[in-house]
Amino acid sequence: MGKGMDRRTFLKSTAAAAMGGLLMGPARGILHAAPQSGKVITMKYDCYIQASAAPAQLDNWYLDTVVERSGGRIKIEKYWASSLHKVGEHLQAVRDGLSELSLISYGYYPAQVPLSRGLEWYFMGCNHADTLLKVCQEMYDTYPPLKDEWEKRNGCKVLYFTNWDYCPLFSKKPLTQVSELKGMRIRGYGIGAETIDRLGGRGMPVVAAEVYQSLERGILDGVFAFCFVTAEKAKLYEQAPNIIEVGAGAHAPTTVVMGLDVWNSLPDDLKDVFKKTADDVYKYKYVELYNKLLEESLDVMVKNGAKFTKWSDEEIKKATSMVQPAQVNDWAEKVAKPAKYNGVEFIDKARSLIAKYEPQGKLKNPYEIYQAKYEKK
Repeated sequence: MGKGMDRRTFLKSTAAAAMGGLLMGPARGILHAAPQSGKVITMKYDCYIQASAAPAQLDNWYLDTVVERSGGRIKIEKYWASSLHKVGEHLQAVRDGLSELSLISYGYYPAQVPLSRGLEWYFMGCNHADTLLKVCQEMYDTYPPLKDEWEKRNGCKVLYFTNWDYCPLFSKKPLTQVSELKGMRIRGYGIGAETIDRLGGRGMPVVAAEVYQSLERGILDGVFAFCFVTAEKAKLYEQAPNIIEVGAGAHAPTTVVMGLDVWNSLPDDLKDVFKKTADDVYKYKYVELYNKLLEESLDVMVKNGAKFTKWSDEEIKKATSMVQPAQVNDWAEKVAKPAKYNGVEFIDKARSLIAKYEPQGKLKNPYEIYQAKYEKK
């Protein structure tokens, strides 16, 4: 790296050199040199999560299917677990042409995607994770400020929305009432920690890699806003074996994006490949894959002694009233308004879409799977 040259500038210049002089101008222009028919377009998928995570497994299917359907005209190199860019750098990397594709979780980019953060909430009646996919996609398709946030503000084309399925409460001790959360130290990601605070607990923003140890050492009493499948892989049930359905609903929307310059450089038939494969995510693959992963993780937890319970309807109603509408109103006033967005209008539209798609929801939450498989024998 040359004297006085920062890492991003170095990477841009290296990428340009790799094109063998085909590029004129900044790194983003690399992608305008779209290969002609018969040549291969190579893209980098650059992600912060492990390949075993549920969204990563969905993305893996999507990317492999795109490659297959392209007839070999697209090649995708995958970089998992921040092996190419660090957490919090991926959106900028796609925008600047340092990678072509990525999975973006909103909590790491509060300044860049303030409107999208209005899609992340709990106790909103979005009780099926596949409902959340459709709500996010229709918001993107029909609410221009949201599309502009990704395309005009961040230089990204949204390929499809995904999420982290469900996040039941993992607790060291049994809990049957929301009041029992008072004072408990519960790990929460982003809005999840804020949700715990509203429920009377203490939201602790412990990084995922340190959660097990924090439970083991007594730093944490439980875990919330942690993907069920990922929690199984991390063996959190060993330290917090009480897994409680509290009625929070679907967990943590994310967005798979491509650099807008890359997208615009593709021929129409290859764009259609990406679109058709995204349609298949919504039509069947998301539910098919996540249902399999949720059931597999639940079986592991049951086998190892985890106990599955659910709060009563009365307690869920009480918890809901403690969180909503205060949570979304707070976002509208403190996040959307300063960013010049109409947060009230946005949330009203989101609520109408939840009402539209929730009756069609198919993906069962872990407790529902547990009931069907173990309680009704």
